[in-house]
Amino acid sequence: MTLRNTLLSLFVLLILPQGCINQKKQTPDYEVDVLVYGGTSAGVIAAYTASMEGRSVLIVEPGRHLGGLSSGGLGATDIGRQEAITGLSRDYYLRLGAKYGLDDVAWHFEPKVAEEVFNDYIREAEIEVLFDYSVVDVHKRGTDIQTVTFRDYEHGKDDLTVSAVVFIDCSYEGDLMALSGVSYTVGRESNSQYGETWNGVQISKDNQVPPGIDPYVIPGDSTSGLIWGVSPEPIAETGSGDHKVQAYCYRLCMTTDPDNMIPVTRPDNYDPAHYEVLRRIIQQRDSLGWVQRIWQLYLRIIEMPNNKTDINNKGGFSLSMAGANWEYPEADYWRRKEIAKKIEDYNRGIIYFLGHDPDVPEHVREQMLQYGWPKDEFVDNNHFPHQLYIRESRRMIGQLVMTEHHCMSREFAEDGIARGSYNMDSHNCDRHVIDGMVVNEGDVQIR
Repeated sequence: MTLRNTLLSLFVLLILPQGCINQKKQTPDYEVDVLVYGGTSAGVIAAYTASMEGRSVLIVEPGRHLGGLSSGGLGATDIGRQEAITGLSRDYYLRLGAKYGLDDVAWHFEPKVAEEVFNDYIREAEIEVLFDYSVVDVHKRGTDIQTVTFRDYEHGKDDLTVSAVVFIDCSYEGDLMALSGVSYTVGRESNSQYGETWNGVQISKDNQVPPGIDPYVIPGDSTSGLIWGVSPEPIAETGSGDHKVQAYCYRLCMTTDPDNMIPVTRPDNYDPAHYEVLRRIIQQRDSLGWVQRIWQLYLRIIEMPNNKTDINNKGGFSLSMAGANWEYPEADYWRRKEIAKKIEDYNRGIIYFLGHDPDVPEHVREQMLQYGWPKDEFVDNNHFPHQLYIRESRRMIGQLVMTEHHCMSREFAEDGIARGSYNMDSHNCDRHVIDGMVVNEGDVQIR
């Protein structure tokens, strides 16, 4: 996720323009000073801060866990210069270190330990959390939000209405922001909109399919149709905008500890044809003698404490499911569930493929079979991460829009409210045929 998109998606103080939101009078079930929607890492810290300053706070979380992706598998902190991380962010990492008996920060950690730390914050601040509730309606008077209504889609409970003085949207999707009438965009702006170079459609050498991978079902025969995941659409003009969103995946916590391992089995809806591009990459690389370890086959396997991993997308064909998520940002609850399940099946499938497909070299299959799902993680979700890696969703259009000019030090914010340290990092959006070869489109890796 780009630094720009991270900052725009985490903290949104809703002081709102006139909108056409439901104007019906609602009697609130809760009345608080601060309502935080989304129990992500940002949501927990926002709520903790407000509560410790004497405000009454309520967190409403659509899922069943606190911490978002930080407790959902992303145990390897994306970080550039460590000294940029201060305040409560650093306190969080120091608390993680203490869980492991360290006197310093822990940048790498297990999901269950991360969730313990977030729960500690909430317990210390005595904050009530409502799980399994999603925002469905906003009632405003003029430009001010009066109440917000939430629904439990899974259990059929009555809707709940909350009034507050301040509403903070810390969800990854920005649903409260959108329902409140805040301007936003989805997809990629054209380079011309903000005078940028790295926005819109583009072909990058990073995270690219190696040259020479044939896109057709029968290699060399364009009449045989395209293999799975390759778009039949011609690639658009470089720098042009569109609705496409960088691909999502899960961050996979796996283990090599046999005593804590559930073996990988054939997943729901498994289709080996979904991995044909990867199959052809493996065949090409193996013929050149380049396939030695799993990480060379486009899995970024990062070691975590206690023989666990954080496995992320890497290279030209990996966990990120290009094209599956384009409608996710504005989809309803049930459609998002379908998309998330589709990506889960795809991610489970690539692990199964690498461990079982006969076209994968035996030594690679043996390596992959050393990994399994940890018995002590995500115990209420079949030991699979509960949080989809939503790298980007809606992006607010505010008084200032952060662009590459800020990231590349051409423009400066004199009234900054937060800081971080990482490069501009966006994943591929699509996969095309160019000059008779499979080519990824959309990756950005600019320091």
